[in-house]
Amino acid sequence: MTTYERFKRMYEHKEADRIPIIDSPWEGTIRRWEKEGMPKGMDWCDYFDVDKIVSIGVDITPRFERKILEENDRYYIETSSWGVTMKHFKEADSTPEMLDFKVVDADEWEKAKTRMTLSDDRIPWDTLKNNYDRWRAEGQWISAGFWFGFDVTHSWMMGTENTLIAMMEEPELVTDMFDTYLNRCETLFSRIWDAGYRFDEVSWPDDMGYKGTTFFSPAMYREMVKPFHARAVKWAHDHGIYARLHSCGNIMDLVPDIVDTGMDALNPLEVKAGMDALKLKREYGDKLVLHGGINALYWKDADRIVAEINEKVPVLKENGGYIFSSDHSIPNDVSLENMKRIVAAAKEAGKY
Repeated sequence: MTTYERFKRMYEHKEADRIPIIDSPWEGTIRRWEKEGMPKGMDWCDYFDVDKIVSIGVDITPRFERKILEENDRYYIETSSWGVTMKHFKEADSTPEMLDFKVVDADEWEKAKTRMTLSDDRIPWDTLKNNYDRWRAEGQWISAGFWFGFDVTHSWMMGTENTLIAMMEEPELVTDMFDTYLNRCETLFSRIWDAGYRFDEVSWPDDMGYKGTTFFSPAMYREMVKPFHARAVKWAHDHGIYARLHSCGNIMDLVPDIVDTGMDALNPLEVKAGMDALKLKREYGDKLVLHGGINALYWKDADRIVAEINEKVPVLKENGGYIFSSDHSIPNDVSLENMKRIVAAAKEAGKY
């Protein structure tokens, strides 16, 4: 079966030849695998014979000027198109440090909002024209990468502290941001759809938790975030496709409301934060496709992670509705040989 066929069967909660296997290796992980024998430049999915998913993105940023403010051997500091001053470390697989935020109040938001135009150059037309037929011929699963909600606001525009305070003190400001982001996504992806390019799902990241709990209460989720999630789900369903949410952290308390939006799939089921994939399977397995839930902290220990795969996957795959991956991404402590064992174990435990 092709990746498309496997994904479609999972979303239909039906069995396939095996569960789909996808993931996101770090840049340093790819370099390590190449040093350990994977041909340089080869698509890792082809090397391990796993599934392929492609995401179409659009540019909804205010397009603030990007410029380097400082650089040395260890890091560089730049301003982003979201108006954030960021410190990027040059060490492999490092994450940026957010230093300053331009959009922190209603006045700055109004200025940013006027820059978030709907011009046609915000759509990757050349990428679509040059690759779409090949993606379809290869049977890849095509995802429309929406971006809206709490995650983009706190991670890339206002900062976590500013956003959480605004959600309590200026909810109308935050909901206008959510509405604007989603409106831009809906409009630009409608334009892509109307041009004849089809995708199979809408997916978006909206990280709402961290270790042990969520950034905000279920009540605040219902009041401020859920309406926009439900709107994106409706947009997807109106186009005859599916909706998949990525939310890191422990969001167990939000899952009932997420399911109520009509959401079709949830990722990454972060074990180390407190997510319980087996519990979710028992309670929502007939409604929600589960994607992930395999503890990335164990992938460096082949015996331990294979044992977890053999424990979890036979349950998670029951009646379809499961996509195999780590509970976030593949770190650079995972050797090529370990990855071979993991893929083999996933294929064996995940076959029907």
